[in-house]
Amino acid sequence: MDLRADLDTPVLLKPMERALISTKLFIELPLGYEAQIRPRSGLAFKNGITVLNSPGTIDSDYRGEIKVLLVNLSTEDFLINDGERIAQMIISKYEQISWLPVKELANSQRAAGGFGSTGTR
Repeated sequence: MDLRADLDTPVLLKPMERALISTKLFIELPLGYEAQIRPRSGLAFKNGITVLNSPGTIDSDYRGEIKVLLVNLSTEDFLINDGERIAQMIISKYEQISWLPVKELANSQRAAGGFGSTGTR
């Protein structure tokens, strides 16, 4: 779902500045669910505005207002107006797992290959 700014006055976000933007949205997630706050692709592509801590995770025990930490990565000022769509929120179920300590990990085709190790095709 889209999150919208809920502002008494517009917020001017200068280049490389960040601001915590109010949504006036409060949620109570069921146990075993989380919300993630993600950037809107159009806002990022067209204006250089993105969610700084993306994805921002909201746990099921949080009861405060959902606010969005935006940053202006462009070279132009950006005005955030009341009602403007500023981010997306995704609700997901997650599993709790228990880790088992082991002396070594099983082999896989990828092994420990990290960034860029699988190529581009």
